[in-house]
Amino acid sequence: MSKSNERILNKLFEDSNTYIEKAINVNKDEFIKVVESRRSVRLYDDSQVEEKDMLKCLELSLLSANSSNLQPWEFYWVKDLEKKNKLIYYCLGQPAAATAKELIVCVARPDNWKLNTQSMLDMFKDKELPQAVSTYYKKIVPLAYNQGFLGLFGFLKRISTFFIGLKRPIPREPVSYNDMKIWAQKSTSLACQTLMLSLRAFGYDSCPMEGIDSFRIKKLLKLPKQAEICMVISAGKRASNGVYGKRFRLDKERFIKIV
Repeated sequence: MSKSNERILNKLFEDSNTYIEKAINVNKDEFIKVVESRRSVRLYDDSQVEEKDMLKCLELSLLSANSSNLQPWEFYWVKDLEKKNKLIYYCLGQPAAATAKELIVCVARPDNWKLNTQSMLDMFKDKELPQAVSTYYKKIVPLAYNQGFLGLFGFLKRISTFFIGLKRPIPREPVSYNDMKIWAQKSTSLACQTLMLSLRAFGYDSCPMEGIDSFRIKKLLKLPKQAEICMVISAGKRASNGVYGKRFRLDKERFIKIV
């Protein structure tokens, strides 16, 4: 990254930012209840999911943290009965899909970075924002996410970051189409978790499913080749035997490292 680009980033994060947004008070105990009561539900009862609730949960998922606010995701709420039956089949007929009242296909779109960047710039035209923000989307974003024809620009970035990185810290990714897939999947996964926690907060349950035929699901939804199926999330209210067992985790010391 050039020195001029570094200055742009410094301006974005400088202390002179005049925008103020106070944090609201939240009930941590209620949040803990939501997180601890979220389970992967395999069987649902016959209770319906209110349409307004489902829509609100989907809207909340769009507020999830994401890279450069480029929102590389799409959520397909499959309501058409014929498509839904096919989707259940492509989810291998597992009970978490077959008994669910609603099914959401969560899609990562690494190919939409350029389109969404332009959409951000179009939004900025009617807003008073620091020049550095506009410059970030015009200069930094294309440099970071563009991989070029046949990935050649990404290859050049990989070489340059290696040598620059010998002297100072520098972002190492994304420098390939595969990196872009990972980039989009990370942001989409954050939104998936928000969706599942939102459903729990609204009194519903969910199950993320990866045991699916992603190829057939892409054809069902007529998705482009570059789109990536992140997961399918089912929603409804758990049956009395909907959770297959008590939750357990390995020792936290194995995963939480204080250094």
